[in-house]
Amino acid sequence: MGKKQYWNSEAKNRRWIKEGRGQGTGANYKPWLTVRDVASEGRSHRIFGHITQRTHHLLSDLELATFLLLQWRSTTNDIREQFPLDREVTREISENLGIRHPTYQGVDQYMSSDFVVDCDEKNNPRFILQVKTSEAFSDSRTIEKLEIERRYWREKGLPFYWITEKQIPPIVFENINLLYNHIVDEIDQADLIVQLEVFNKHLRANENLRVKELCMKLDASYDNEPGEALYQIKRLLAQRYFHFNITKPFTELRCFEITAENFDVLQEGWRVSN
Repeated sequence: MGKKQYWNSEAKNRRWIKEGRGQGTGANYKPWLTVRDVASEGRSHRIFGHITQRTHHLLSDLELATFLLLQWRSTTNDIREQFPLDREVTREISENLGIRHPTYQGVDQYMSSDFVVDCDEKNNPRFILQVKTSEAFSDSRTIEKLEIERRYWREKGLPFYWITEKQIPPIVFENINLLYNHIVDEIDQADLIVQLEVFNKHLRANENLRVKELCMKLDASYDNEPGEALYQIKRLLAQRYFHFNITKPFTELRCFEITAENFDVLQEGWRVSN
């Protein structure tokens, strides 16, 4: 699932704070960590979010799965990933617990929570998620840091939950592997926008067809190599140019179950995030 590692100097901390990292909401939020900052043993993802209208930085497949599920909740209205914790507060909690604060070469590091989620729920308007593999809970140091984080959010009166792969429906990981394995960063965004327009027209005109059936139909109509249309729509889905219920098997999706993102919003999102 990937192990995240990063170490900051005080100079880098000051620069990141000046850049506005960990600040803002919605489209204006800047995560404390981006995929460029973190060494990971797993896959990282930059994914456009249709709720926030910005590109999100997700540091593992498990974070991606969690994010996609959060996006599909009808009550979610903001998702802030890689959210930094106030270092003075985590230092105080560490001292009170007798737990060593995360430190590297004499510099106390900023801790972060994977997701701060705002939603339209009267009894639970904001909650916090930390995403870890179940294997990570066998490490005593991981447990110590999670306890610091738990106490931090408890002091703020906010619910804090741990998420492992055991809480994610297996079909979500199957969809992620199906859609994301062949995605690369070097993508011509203008080309994808054109493909989005073409596919959206055909999806709306064939709403009761399964997506895979539409792709076969398009390959025949455009004299493509077999599988070309399927490859193209997988790229669009993986980049979140289209969105769909990630808990439903991709192979069973019908055209009416896929929704296109607004073209102008996508172009602006990519302009800001690059």
